[in-house]
Amino acid sequence: MRPALKSRASILVLIVFTVSSLASSQAPTSVLRQQFTKRLVAAAIELTRHSGSYVRIPYPNGDVPTDTGVCTDEIIRSYRAVGVDLQKEVDEEIVLNFAAYPNQKRWGLDHPDSNIDHRRVPNLMVFFQRKGETLPITKRATDYAPGDLVTWDLGRGVPHIGIVVDQKASWSDQYMVVHNIGAGPKMEDVLFAWKITGHFRYFGPDSSQ
Repeated sequence: MRPALKSRASILVLIVFTVSSLASSQAPTSVLRQQFTKRLVAAAIELTRHSGSYVRIPYPNGDVPTDTGVCTDEIIRSYRAVGVDLQKEVDEEIVLNFAAYPNQKRWGLDHPDSNIDHRRVPNLMVFFQRKGETLPITKRATDYAPGDLVTWDLGRGVPHIGIVVDQKASWSDQYMVVHNIGAGPKMEDVLFAWKITGHFRYFGPDSSQ
């Protein structure tokens, strides 16, 4: 084979190998994320089958009594069921980047508090923006997938959070949401019930997921 043709052949082989390597490295990540999302959604739905104020709780893996809680607790419990401790992850992030979070401006705090920081919607919003994926806020139901985290303003600046699951109401073509607005964890068709203020995805601290 002539040197020029041999060189071109080598380059072609290198390109094919590189493309194949990229494809093989991306595929496992996609599969792992799908598996993670499926387990996360199942955990959120399971919470609705069992029937918040400031509470001192253990650290890590601390939780308020299972028969109590606020909207953030359903997110925390769902992630904990798939091996992600948001109490620990949020606390470690706020310790390192306190000024990036609204603790001081919103609540007048001058130090992190692992008992409550992860149970506040504004803190979770910043955490998911920094450590997860921030997605567009739209009025199209098809833009919201199972496992997505959605935050709302209930009015007068009252924040709320829920997780999109893989079930739809018989009268609707949009996915339902698991949330807790004061009556315990519920799975309801409320995606567009209030003004959406955030849309996120979070697959845990391990970027390989």
